Amino acid sequence: MFHVKEELVLSDKQEALVVGLFDQPVKFSGELANLDKAFDGQLTELVKSGDISAKLNKISKIHSLGKIGIKRIWFVGLGKEKELTFDHLRKAFGKTFKTIKANKLEEVSVYLDSFLTETINGLDAAHALSEAIALATYQFDHYKQKPNEPMKRLENITVYSTAAEKKEINASLTVGYAFGQGTNSARTLVNTPGNMLTASDLAAYAVELAAKYNFEVEILDKADIEKLGMGAFLAVNKGSSEPPKMIVLKYQGKEEWEDVIGLVGKGITFDTGGYSIKTKAGIVGMKTDMGGAAAVLGAMEIIGETRPEQNVVAVIPSTDNMISGNAFKPDDVITSMSGKTIEVLNTDAEGRLVLADAVTYAKHHGADYLIDVATLTGGVITALGVHTTGAMTNNDSLYEQVLEAAKEAGEQMWQLPLFESEKERVRNSKVADLNNSPGSEGHAIVAGAFIGEFAEDTPWVHLDIAGTATTSKEHDLGPAGATGVMTRTLALFVERFEPLKK
Repeated sequence: MFHVKEELVLSDKQEALVVGLFDQPVKFSGELANLDKAFDGQLTELVKSGDISAKLNKISKIHSLGKIGIKRIWFVGLGKEKELTFDHLRKAFGKTFKTIKANKLEEVSVYLDSFLTETINGLDAAHALSEAIALATYQFDHYKQKPNEPMKRLENITVYSTAAEKKEINASLTVGYAFGQGTNSARTLVNTPGNMLTASDLAAYAVELAAKYNFEVEILDKADIEKLGMGAFLAVNKGSSEPPKMIVLKYQGKEEWEDVIGLVGKGITFDTGGYSIKTKAGIVGMKTDMGGAAAVLGAMEIIGETRPEQNVVAVIPSTDNMISGNAFKPDDVITSMSGKTIEVLNTDAEGRLVLADAVTYAKHHGADYLIDVATLTGGVITALGVHTTGAMTNNDSLYEQVLEAAKEAGEQMWQLPLFESEKERVRNSKVADLNNSPGSEGHAIVAGAFIGEFAEDTPWVHLDIAGTATTSKEHDLGPAGATGVMTRTLALFVERFEPLKK
């Protein structure tokens, strides 16, 4: 898809060229000066008049009118050079290629060196470009009847740069595209209807991923889950006609199985709320309740492509939460794999139940660090809105590494408190060790505190993506629908992870 060349020859026949433009006194240099010269200085005049804008995220298109071999030039406004960040650049590329996609272009060239600053080098820009292209041009293949005419897709992108060796630029393009594609895979999983993505389907997807990237894979069926005493997970599945699956993928990037990162993703393929049933409005969209599982599987795809020198075990408890004569009920008492008993006060607080056994099983597989990801609570939306992921932790050093990865991925995160008073609320049951729903006050916090009871002393970060897993509006890096949130954060965290001092 990507082809790297050093010299941009303006006389070469090309469909379109993408050029970066900084908001500064108009004086073109380098290849832009040659471009302006070919237009008899008219580019300078167009910038001065505002017909070509250098404001951040402003896209301007001009036709060459035969003055050069390139038919059209797309100018990307980058704002002030000193203010441009990696995330700004990624979004600018995203907006540009959403526009290019809408114009149904099949090939495009990019003058990469026009996007560089003192802090953004050629490799950074190449990564931002390819990641943005993958993310911004994503679309979910829906189930409407398709038109007969062939779909035009962007297939060839030529990147011009002398900022680094061709092989280095190529490598950075490849990695950036892998990050984008892994996120898109997560988006597709979340967008898929629940009748087409059961726990068995999710397990089959994981098996395919393992075969492609040579991961070790383990799929526990109901009999295996029963033998291991995963009573919390089994309780959620009791009302379903679909069998549960505990999905495990292992990637070993070190010689020894040590400093193992456990990624745990909630895989509820549809959530009715059980006997604590959701409202008719609240139940719509519950196919997305496996967004945590999707993020973990998307991250594992990126890990499979980039092969970091880390050890990772991914654990995904997958089932739907349905209603039947066999379904679990409020007031039930269940026993988790850890041996801790749980009083069920709300069957719609099922995510924390399946995660309890999954966290325990991740530790069983040697996880020294735990990150769980889940569309867990409506409370996190009340607290933080729909653009920020809620986070909790029992280890600030581990959290700082996750936070840094999130910042690089451009995914907003905010830490919620975990005080002893909230832990005591979770432990407040007259008939069991824990209760799964102490009340609506601080809902997102007590849900995280519940999972923390199973993480115990293992360094742990909890990510509640209930508000960020989907979006109702299209944006610079994608359409409305599933976002694939935390996929890139998890992959970056794994790539940059530094074991904590013991």
